[in-house]
Amino acid sequence: HGHDLRGKAPYEINRMGLSRSFQITNIFPKMTVFENVRCSLLWSMGYRYSFWNMVARSRALNEGAERILDQINLARRRDIPAGLLSYAEQRALEIGITIAGGADVIMLDEPTAGMSHSETDYIVELIRDVTEGKTLVMVEHDMGVVFGLADRISVLVYGEIIATGAPEEVRANPRVQEAYLGAALEAEH
Repeated sequence: HGHDLRGKAPYEINRMGLSRSFQITNIFPKMTVFENVRCSLLWSMGYRYSFWNMVARSRALNEGAERILDQINLARRRDIPAGLLSYAEQRALEIGITIAGGADVIMLDEPTAGMSHSETDYIVELIRDVTEGKTLVMVEHDMGVVFGLADRISVLVYGEIIATGAPEEVRANPRVQEAYLGAALEAEH
């Protein structure tokens, strides 16, 4: 939104409306799924550093957490420790944590890495739903995921952008085809 982010602390950037999720899942495994989401809502709902606020009694905070749990399809798992979730559910929880602060720019680093096809389909649909109306910036190596979500794609090979454009343009780009199909052909031989 025209703000310079250089030199800003991560929490300051987050409060400016940009939120990110890393490739390695980062949740509170011993806290419940609900508590993880509720924690991520605290600052955006006006809770500051205070020992006097009883967050468990805050109707607005708890309802906000329930809404996010519904949105990420984890309402039925709300009371279990987050560390007991499947890998795909932990990724869904982390995406819920990422969107909880109300950011309008979401950055995801390989959100489907290490997932089965069915888990990937689940996460792609979740990402599509929770980022609707927001800007999504994503690093992803699974071209099916990229073409399934992106309006605009930039392809990097060895740190160089070789193509940028709409999915159809990128898919038809000879340099992209050579970079990815050539590597696939070499791997077969």
